[in-house]
Amino acid sequence: MKGLIYCEFLEMVEKKFGYEVVDRIIRKSDLKSEGVYTSVGTYPHSEIFSLVKSLSLEINVPIEKLFYTFGKYVFGIFGKIYKEKVDRYDNAFSFLNRIEDTIHVEVLKLYPEAELPTIQTKCNGTNRMELMYFSKRKMAYFAEGLIQGCMDYFNEKAEIKKEVMSEDHDKVLFTILKV
Repeated sequence: MKGLIYCEFLEMVEKKFGYEVVDRIIRKSDLKSEGVYTSVGTYPHSEIFSLVKSLSLEINVPIEKLFYTFGKYVFGIFGKIYKEKVDRYDNAFSFLNRIEDTIHVEVLKLYPEAELPTIQTKCNGTNRMELMYFSKRKMAYFAEGLIQGCMDYFNEKAEIKKEVMSEDHDKVLFTILKV
């Protein structure tokens, strides 16, 4: 997993809870990197799970909620960093519909070794989208937060339903209904 994700996670934690909490969760987590990340580095995805678990224990918030919150936060950051790319789209559905063939292609140009999830979308009219998420990392709550962050970015309201489609949670169907 790219270090940018780790850097943004630790920055979010510092903003919300302070440096002392960041320091404690790093010390309590099982991290080969010892909590030292560069945005362009690549690190085992197990480290983000370890950090989120440690934060969950530290602040008594469920892991799932933390991944969701982090997903929303990250989309906001990416919306600023990659504003010119995101603003090419008129609405959240048009953006989400093009993740695979534009956004992921761009990420792979920068980071050819990146292991990205696979996203398949199907629009049913202008107010309903099905988004199938496939990932060995099983970060569906993070993906749900990213979706909500996307909706927020485009100032659109939606109800997001999540349905786990495989026993090991590597395939999840999100149904997004604009309200």
